Amino acid sequence: MGRSRQNRAVGRPVDPEQMIAEARKAFFVMFGFLVLVWLAQLANYASDYVLSRDYGVVSGDLGALPGILTAPFLHWSWAHIESNSGPLFVFGFLAAYRGVVRFLGVSLLVAVTSGLTVWFLERGGVETVGASGLVFGYFGYVVVRGLFDRHLIDTLIGIVMAASFAYMLTVAVPGTPGVSWLGHLGGLIGGLAGAWLFRDRRRSRAAGTTRSDGDTEAPQARADTPRADLHKELGDLGLL
Repeated sequence: MGRSRQNRAVGRPVDPEQMIAEARKAFFVMFGFLVLVWLAQLANYASDYVLSRDYGVVSGDLGALPGILTAPFLHWSWAHIESNSGPLFVFGFLAAYRGVVRFLGVSLLVAVTSGLTVWFLERGGVETVGASGLVFGYFGYVVVRGLFDRHLIDTLIGIVMAASFAYMLTVAVPGTPGVSWLGHLGGLIGGLAGAWLFRDRRRSRAAGTTRSDGDTEAPQARADTPRADLHKELGDLGLL
């Protein structure tokens, strides 16, 4: 009897129009997030920062655990929110432009890892707020995402971001007064973990031909060359 087989591509080509649409969504998602953060800052400032005191993360305080999800929206001063806004938008957009749904999952993971790191390890009585944990999470995610997805363009973006913003890691270690390095470190760990957990599994599968009897055949020669991968990436961007 004949055996049916199904060809499986190295990675399904991305429609340039779909990619542009996702990038547009990413822009508006990050713009909307920044609007919420700045509106929260206005309300916070008007109430003498009572929101930061009531909805921040406090180490060891069970009642403060919900603050893990609210703390990223709050800041202690105008200088605090200004220093976070630019990196938050840039790294957030780069993290989201490949898919907003995956980005939301990464954001939740980063918020939880950053907040729990502070909750478990920060000294008692310190109220921690700010979006910098998200910033570090998005940074870590963007730097390694291309490696896990086996995506050339994202890998190049990660290299450029790592080289340009490596100095940020200096505030993810102890020593900077008034800075929650634990929140930064927890966010960074969450971003790295998110890149693995939310990787594009279609791209990371071995290239091959799977038949109905479970055997795997060798891929076509033309799809197993570095040049073919490069052409595919350029095609994804609409350059070919």
